[in-house]
Amino acid sequence: MIQVHVVDASNSFAYRGDLDSYFRLRHEIYVDERGWQDLRRPDGREIDAFDTPEAIHLLGIEPGRGVVAGSRFVPSLRPHLMSETFPQLAEGGVPRRPNIFEWTRFFVARDLREPGRPCQAAGVIYCGILEFCIQRHISNLTIVCEEYWFDRLASIGWNPKQLGPALAHGDMTIIGLMVDVSPSALIATRQFYRITEPVLWAETPFKRLA
Repeated sequence: MIQVHVVDASNSFAYRGDLDSYFRLRHEIYVDERGWQDLRRPDGREIDAFDTPEAIHLLGIEPGRGVVAGSRFVPSLRPHLMSETFPQLAEGGVPRRPNIFEWTRFFVARDLREPGRPCQAAGVIYCGILEFCIQRHISNLTIVCEEYWFDRLASIGWNPKQLGPALAHGDMTIIGLMVDVSPSALIATRQFYRITEPVLWAETPFKRLA
């Protein structure tokens, strides 16, 4: 099963190789696959203005293979995608409190996706997101996403709320969402994906070097 590792400024030195794989996989998915050419970099690593020391990365690591999925959090009190680039998606102002984080850069490697049915690898990351937020006392996540994410998140029990009008952006229509973090959302997500155990990696800090 995929193990979900939390990587931030305090332990990133122990995940150097994994972080490199994570950024390269982001480039492969968002630039090469999705065609977001503005993100293209000559080194093949998708790193943007919000991959700062304050960012927290969830790495989905498959034993024997390496990074196969991931996500990113940025504290809402720091500059983030919604506050700096798409504030118009939040009609009443971008929500910013210590217990609100922005969630972006969710991905799963192409060969692990399961078209036509719920993707188990995605389910592991969703559960890891909620476990992490509950541990850190994060009450809400804000999201800049395409419209279909509203129904996707509602279907797994995340109670999304749209913050403002939709916006045409390139060949996409994007919206701003806020979701509640709660034990009930975690229970619903585990039930949806038939996950019975916690997914966050509980290894001794700094032990992993890759």
